[in-house]
Amino acid sequence: MDFHTHSLGSMEGWLMKPTSTPLQHPDNLLFFDGECHMCNSAVQFVLKRDSSGAIHFASLQSETAKQILSSHQYDATQLSSVVFLANGRLYTKSDAVLQVARKLSGAWPLCFYLSRFLPRPARDFIYDWVARNRYRWFGKQEQCMLPTREIKARFLD
Repeated sequence: MDFHTHSLGSMEGWLMKPTSTPLQHPDNLLFFDGECHMCNSAVQFVLKRDSSGAIHFASLQSETAKQILSSHQYDATQLSSVVFLANGRLYTKSDAVLQVARKLSGAWPLCFYLSRFLPRPARDFIYDWVARNRYRWFGKQEQCMLPTREIKARFLD
C-alpha cells in the first residue's frame, strides 16, 4: 500500500529530505491540532487504547512541533492534517490515522489492514472533508488540553 510517508535521509514521498541534524524526540510521535475539540478527543481515545504507552504527543501549535516538523521539511503551520512520525517517517492524513490505529490495543489494528481495500485518494477525500468541517462540527478551544500527571510524560510540551 502506498502511504503518505516521508523517510529520513531520502526524498521518498512528497517532502524533501530532513536537515542533517534532526532534533531528538521519541519515536511514535503524534502531532495534533491542540485547538480542535475533535482532535483532543482523538488524543484521549488513543491514550486509553495505547496500553504500551508507545505513542507520544505534541500540539501542532507548539514550538517543539514546529522545530521537529521543520527539520523534516514539513510546514507545521498547515493545520489541515494530523501528522504521525514513526520509525523516521512522517505520515499524514488518513495514513497517519491508520498508522496510529495499527499501534493500538484491541481490534483497532484491523483498521490498518482492512484499509488496503480502500484507495488512499478515497480515504483522504473523507479525511479532508472531516478536517475542513471539524471546527464547525466540534468547536474550537483557545488552549491545549492539560494532561494528567500520569500521562504528562507522553506530551512534549
